[in-house]
Amino acid sequence: MRRLIAIVTLLAATLSAPALAWGLTGHRIVGALAQDHLDARAQAGVSRILGTESLAEAAPWPDFMRSSSEAFWKQSVPLHYVTVPTGKSYAEVGAPSEGDAVTALAKFTAVVRNPASSLADRQRALRFIIHIVGDLHQPLHVGRPGDKGGNDVKVSFFGDPTNLHTVWDSTFIDREKLSYTEWANFLRVRQTPDNLDAWSNPDPQVWIAESAAARETIYPVTPDLGYAYVFEHKATLDLALERAGIRLAAYLNWIFASPSRQR
Repeated sequence: MRRLIAIVTLLAATLSAPALAWGLTGHRIVGALAQDHLDARAQAGVSRILGTESLAEAAPWPDFMRSSSEAFWKQSVPLHYVTVPTGKSYAEVGAPSEGDAVTALAKFTAVVRNPASSLADRQRALRFIIHIVGDLHQPLHVGRPGDKGGNDVKVSFFGDPTNLHTVWDSTFIDREKLSYTEWANFLRVRQTPDNLDAWSNPDPQVWIAESAAARETIYPVTPDLGYAYVFEHKATLDLALERAGIRLAAYLNWIFASPSRQR
């Protein structure tokens, strides 16, 4: 009986815990893809701030730090997502009073660009930028009002009880049993000059609109998700990760561009 109670308690904690974004593997895939497309200014700028730390290493850090006792991290959860009702644009609804991923991206960008910012502040800001760009390409981090980005949508994934947000953050990716470098390599060889050019847009409004459109296609008809769901949505998952990597590079290239190129 005690063992049963322990299992039920653990399951309840798993289902009620706030989901992270992409999970470790997903964020590292995005970082690895972006690393390929940094221009010389961005490479130098990132190195000045992060040293030898790669984008893949930096990308999951804001999720790791959510366990910190520092007040900033206890209040940082809203900075990982935006909420956009179906049929609306982010520009129409704007940010809530506590801020969101878009306001955080603007704030952290200003910190990175400010030569008076301390190195510690610039490191935190740059790691958060790397993370947020990935977040905004996870369709359920551009959430509908009312279901906490799919956290309240209870499903099973190959028989295991979970929620839709967790499926898209990590379970879907982890089921493939690939390292982040293997997955990044599979996506890397698909890139063409045409899609690199088409996806190199540093405007978060574009990313949000795409994620909101993708979000509308991934809510399941049945809560029992398995092979059919994976078959239907694997291309959506790959495209989101691939675009996120290209957009992260484009955004960092824009941040570290000369002032004349930033206008």
